[in-house]
Amino acid sequence: VQLQAYGGGSVRPGGSLRLSCVASGKTFGINVMGWYRQAPGNQRELVATKTNDGVTDYGDFVKGRMRISRDYVANSVYLQMDDLKPEDTAVYFCNARSILSAIPTDYWGAGTLVTVSS
Repeated sequence: VQLQAYGGGSVRPGGSLRLSCVASGKTFGINVMGWYRQAPGNQRELVATKTNDGVTDYGDFVKGRMRISRDYVANSVYLQMDDLKPEDTAVYFCNARSILSAIPTDYWGAGTLVTVSS
């Protein structure tokens, strides 16, 4: 599975960005797609995930400011981010978990930088 993410960039506090990610390759084994982020000096953390059944999970910091969605036909996942804060500055990674093999396998995109600054 290969993941290509789009949509990172720079925005002022309070602004919005929309991240997109498209999966290609052996996508038929994917059962979860989502986003994680990593700020300098910090560990990678969950932003949001969404299963094939539509179950979502969000990081505690999201507090209603971000919404994940998926296009199951297009093998894509999106992250709408509103009311962005400087502490949201990080590299955002697209993730897909495949259950094609006996052990679930995580695939990662290259990451897209989001900078929130005045």
